[in-house]
Amino acid sequence: MNEVVELIKDIPWYLWVLIVLVLIALYDVFINKKHTILHNFPVVGHLRYLLESIGPELRQYIVAGNREELPFNRIERGWVYASSKNENNYEGFGTDQDIYEVNYVFINNAVIPYKIPEKHHNVQDPYFVACAKVMGEHHKRRRPFRPASVINVSAMSFGSLSAKAIESLNRGCKLSYAYHNTGEGGLSPYHKTGADIVFQVGTGYFGVRNPDGTFSMEKMVQMCEEFPQIRAIEIKLSQGAKPGKGGVLPASKITREISEIRHVPMGKDVLSPPNHSAFSNMEELVDFIEDIAENTGLPVGIKAAIGKLDEWKELASIMKETNRGPDFIQIDGGEGGTGAAPPSFADHVALPWVYGFTDVYKIFQKEDLTNQIVFIGSAKLGFPAKAAMAFAMGADVINVAREAMLSIGCIQAQSCHTNTCPTGVATQNKWLQAGINVKNKADRVNYYFNNFRKELLEITHACGYEHPCQFTMDDVEINLGDRFIAKTLAETFTYNKTKVPFDSVATLVGCPNLGGSYRKGQETDVKEVETEDTSVSEQ
Repeated sequence: MNEVVELIKDIPWYLWVLIVLVLIALYDVFINKKHTILHNFPVVGHLRYLLESIGPELRQYIVAGNREELPFNRIERGWVYASSKNENNYEGFGTDQDIYEVNYVFINNAVIPYKIPEKHHNVQDPYFVACAKVMGEHHKRRRPFRPASVINVSAMSFGSLSAKAIESLNRGCKLSYAYHNTGEGGLSPYHKTGADIVFQVGTGYFGVRNPDGTFSMEKMVQMCEEFPQIRAIEIKLSQGAKPGKGGVLPASKITREISEIRHVPMGKDVLSPPNHSAFSNMEELVDFIEDIAENTGLPVGIKAAIGKLDEWKELASIMKETNRGPDFIQIDGGEGGTGAAPPSFADHVALPWVYGFTDVYKIFQKEDLTNQIVFIGSAKLGFPAKAAMAFAMGADVINVAREAMLSIGCIQAQSCHTNTCPTGVATQNKWLQAGINVKNKADRVNYYFNNFRKELLEITHACGYEHPCQFTMDDVEINLGDRFIAKTLAETFTYNKTKVPFDSVATLVGCPNLGGSYRKGQETDVKEVETEDTSVSEQ
């Protein structure tokens, strides 16, 4: 035995390497039955799979140019990262964009910009941009809601995102007076750190379901009474990532915590069907909306990716005739989002946001309903210039999902569906989550939202307006091929946005339905400023 040990010790390291390579080659040739490359090119063939596995990282950091990557290029990601860290988010020496490319957007600035009066609220708070409309005001809901921020966190469920990621987003929303959409996965403890909540009702009715999987009004009412920071209910009809497709939550992923939050059993796959069991047509959908609104007193809206338009026309007709229906409509773009989906769905099902939004907006405008509804846009709109375009088209609020993920450290690894997210944002792996510092990430969300609103407001003032809701379709041009056929949005999409009733920013600040505990937060900020001023004078 000792002789064998000594013999092994005497083998040099390079022979060990050779032995390992020979064993790999024997395995590849005689045992491997799956990979032709490995069989035909033993040992060397493994390099091919290694390079393939790190290909996305090589392209992202070495090969691709600043404007080449999708869904977000390096310049876009860099702007979000810098904004969320409250660092310099400017660029120098002019744009590196191809400003003559098709679909390039131009914002028409005014000769004389809007001048902020000395006592204007934005002098005190340059980040305040509230929604110009009130959710539920037209239908006289008992608890109407004016979002205190025009940028908010879109639907991302706990389970899809990690606990620390959800908590970071929620705390960041509280700091920035934004609302946080729960996603269809239910209201988790990580959503309860102080921000306004929009509770999403999906086809699985997670968190508000009976044992048989049907919707429970009793649980919905109880939840809203126990947690008054729920300010609105959103019924998800479909989403941009996989419109019209359900999903399965495997039993292996259902922890005790997820089981309690979603009201689902342990040890059993949970189906999220493609359609709702609570309604089957537009009339029943309107009845369902009114039933929830009556029982909870909250504004109720719908979210959908856009395809066929017949049912939207039917919904608008019902709303016109009965004065009943959704208080807000979120249009999700077919560009996809955080939800994992088959490529056929992600790439081809549902219209891009600009097409889907214009189609739906025109339907409700024809029935003179646009000012009764708060329109929410969600599809890569988390950049001030894109948001300005969205407001010009008729959007009242912007929801962001992936941009919010970038603000808390997402690196666009595109591994959300594998549970191996390297930043801990989109995984339930405890080790990968451990690197998330909730306080730091919450501050980053706050900085991103604040810098977004400040820059959007600066663009608004440059165009001669006080609030983004005042943008018109003629304020933005889109390049359709060359300079001679660059047209305004009004010419391109053949409609003019309905004028939004807007008095002044001061009216928004004084609104009793303003969300986010904004006025209370402002009082605290003023006291802090006064304390800081005193300490400075003493020094």
